[in-house]
Amino acid sequence: MTQATRIYKHSSAGTDWAALLLGGGLGLTLALQLTTVRRSDFTTVYANIASLSRLLALVGTYFALIGILLVARIPWVERGVGHDRLVTWHRKLGPWSLYAIGGHVLLVIISFAGQDSIPLYKELWAMLQTFDWMWFALAGFVLMIFAGVTSYKKARAKLSYETWWLVHIYTYFAMAASFMHQVLNGQMFVGHPLNRAYWTSLYVFVAFSIIYWRFGVPLIRSMKVNLKIEKVVIEGPGVISVIMRGRNLHKLGAQGGQFFGWRFLARGHFLMSHPYSLSAAPTQHLLRITVKDLGDHSRSLAFLKPGTRVFVEGPYGAFTTGRSTMPHVVLVGGGVGITPVRALIDEFNGGVQIDLIYRASRAEDLVLREELDYLAFNSGGSMRVHYLVGSRTEHPMDADSLTALVPRFADSDIYICGPEALVSAVRKAAEDSGVPKNRFHDESFSFS
Repeated sequence: MTQATRIYKHSSAGTDWAALLLGGGLGLTLALQLTTVRRSDFTTVYANIASLSRLLALVGTYFALIGILLVARIPWVERGVGHDRLVTWHRKLGPWSLYAIGGHVLLVIISFAGQDSIPLYKELWAMLQTFDWMWFALAGFVLMIFAGVTSYKKARAKLSYETWWLVHIYTYFAMAASFMHQVLNGQMFVGHPLNRAYWTSLYVFVAFSIIYWRFGVPLIRSMKVNLKIEKVVIEGPGVISVIMRGRNLHKLGAQGGQFFGWRFLARGHFLMSHPYSLSAAPTQHLLRITVKDLGDHSRSLAFLKPGTRVFVEGPYGAFTTGRSTMPHVVLVGGGVGITPVRALIDEFNGGVQIDLIYRASRAEDLVLREELDYLAFNSGGSMRVHYLVGSRTEHPMDADSLTALVPRFADSDIYICGPEALVSAVRKAAEDSGVPKNRFHDESFSFS
């Protein structure tokens, strides 16, 4: 399935502008503290601790707000910077925002307890009873801790996507719960209307971006394209394809290699959005995803009925042909990670030479093999498929092995989607072969 699509290149200029804006916002945030300090803030040890706690609160909250904004799915931001890079920034900012806000909570209690000469737990209780909106602020902090803990790699590995999604939705409530406490009690806001206006505007912009881009726009666009399930196809053991039909799907601006957040108007499928990549390039009327049974949600897709209404968020992702610069590309898919790679094949024009490496533990895990063989057979020699079935020791993904398999490996654009271990191995092989970073394009399986 093919169609003409818009190609977006993510230049360094977009990243530079984004970094400049975020840096400018951080500077304004620090100015809130610097322009409102008083001499009395530095007269005692406990006063210094209180000043540091306020600074940590500002920085931590700014990082948390920006972290939310980075994954608000704002189209012009995603096109300029790239979804993959935005998610990376989001993940790196998250821990620092939690550390800073945690430091604020600890230090402010220490400073007040020291000045009042009472135990910490008594001071905490007194603060909760004395200051406005403190209980809400405490609830927000607890919710942030839950979100932070579940963001660590080992914790994520033990959680279902549904649980992870619900916990992270609480981050929105956490930030909202802390706002009133900040503007009513913060020294940098009380009696400083301009500072309060800036802080309020920042909150309002983030809230608007979430409501508009993550909920409003997807709802309106889904209603316009009128997407419905046409049929569900069993591709193999535990693997299904869902084919959906709509109208004017070109208006979604989707490309092969990208993913959508999908909601199906059926019991157990509408509450939350689940990310699945397109497994074929979109057409004017059809979209297809291919999903492996990895949990309750993906397993139950097999029971969806034709005619079920579908709501989509997206498209997202920079795993697209527009990033390639070489006449030869190496596509690497691991397991069901072949699905976005399969969609990419449709998007490359006839002048591009393709070597597809499909890695799987067992032959029955080679999803869409018949399609791939058909595409290679009808490519006129421009596409070769290499099936690597077996253990990692049988098929090492190092530079020597990949170069032996694909002699032009070092002179290619490399696209890979699969488990993190596979992505890491191929990335190292590319580095060892001298492939520049801008010619390595990856999409890994992880929550974002």
